[in-house]
Amino acid sequence: MEYEKVIIETSKSIYRYLLKIGVTPAEAEDIVQDTIHKALVSIPNMKITYIKTWLFQVAINRHRDLARRQQRIEQIPIESVQLIGAKGLDEPLLRKELQVEIQSILGKMNPIYKHILLLKYDYELSYKEIATVLEMKEDTVRVSLYRARNEFKKLYRRLEDEQR
Repeated sequence: MEYEKVIIETSKSIYRYLLKIGVTPAEAEDIVQDTIHKALVSIPNMKITYIKTWLFQVAINRHRDLARRQQRIEQIPIESVQLIGAKGLDEPLLRKELQVEIQSILGKMNPIYKHILLLKYDYELSYKEIATVLEMKEDTVRVSLYRARNEFKKLYRRLEDEQR
């Protein structure tokens, strides 16, 4: 029963993550369903400590497979972008404006950097978990996160300069 609880909770996070990287709600549901099916088939061979990262990895790989087949450009819906570090804003107009800016910046970023930023700051995964999900070395994740932060800052500053 513990497995089922972890799978259900993680599947909700995976669904939100998929929406944030530009997957349509229907595709996200299909990917989550495929991921859950694969998890239920594989449960006897898994340790509970690895389920969360394994589920994310399966979902991301499934998304990559679908994206390759469809050869489509990712777009992030404004509604799916959550604010990073701006939870205290009360004014909806400012919140919407910040969402548009974040969407714009993430849309211009290297896809790997975008994934790493979302997994680190939105889903609070550790370096090790991100490395497992994205099939990278932990040191590569650290370096890529550093570069992703710098790229985000650079793009944000450029956006601010354009608005002046």
